[in-house]
Amino acid sequence: MAMVESLQKAIDYMEEHLLDNITIQDIANQAHLSPYHFQRIFLILTEVTVGEYLRRRRLTLSAQELMSTDFKIIDLALKYGYDTPEAFSKAFRKQHGISPREARKGLTGLQSYNRLQIQVQLKGVESMKYRIVEREEFKVVGVKKDVPCSNESLPQANIIPQFWAESSQNGTIQKLASLINGEIKGLLGVTTDYDNSNQQIEYWIGVETSSQTPSPYSETVIPAAKWVVFEVNGPVQTEMPKAWKQIYGEWFPSNGYEPQDIPPLEVYLDDDPSQPDSSNEIWVAIK
Repeated sequence: MAMVESLQKAIDYMEEHLLDNITIQDIANQAHLSPYHFQRIFLILTEVTVGEYLRRRRLTLSAQELMSTDFKIIDLALKYGYDTPEAFSKAFRKQHGISPREARKGLTGLQSYNRLQIQVQLKGVESMKYRIVEREEFKVVGVKKDVPCSNESLPQANIIPQFWAESSQNGTIQKLASLINGEIKGLLGVTTDYDNSNQQIEYWIGVETSSQTPSPYSETVIPAAKWVVFEVNGPVQTEMPKAWKQIYGEWFPSNGYEPQDIPPLEVYLDDDPSQPDSSNEIWVAIK
């Protein structure tokens, strides 16, 4: 349960510093994870981004103060991190459906988001097929794309599917597939190099190969690690997100491992992973 405890420590830190200008690096440090890995796991388990959680909680507390005190709206706006009353009112209306002035008059109910406590239910209803493998470092050759990514959006949802579609249409997928000569026999989706200053990630479509990297492709090295490899059966559009949630919500809490801060791999073994009988994999480095 160490991973869950680390995540809860980070959530407690957010709650203790809701009125401070904390960064995703500050928060991720509490869980001993990189900003990207923390945000990824947080989103998978809670189905909300870090930024959205902070915004909901701040607006919940601001509404409580609005109803129970005579603080000026401009003072509450500044207290909860908004530069202007207009910005505060816009965010307040988006969450609560009414303006701060209307809320103060008690015209209707407010939307409350309570402090988050991560609870893992280890039901074991659905079995997970997995194996443990140890690998030396290996090379991935492919194409990469910078994807905007912040605690508001992790990452922008349509960019990566579009990248795959473009790579298929222009023949890149087929050319990369011809280079496969490593242990992993499928196409890889790999997220690397979270850039905190520019708030973006580097996403790769690639293959494992020991061959020389041909132009115009790039290469990256996946470090030596112990990996847990999960089978993902069914169309990836629905089964990959489901598997990720089960991995972090059930498998890790019930096993004696923790994820390493190494890019996980989505491995697409089928020519058409959207088919109902498709069989693919997720690789997560463990310690």
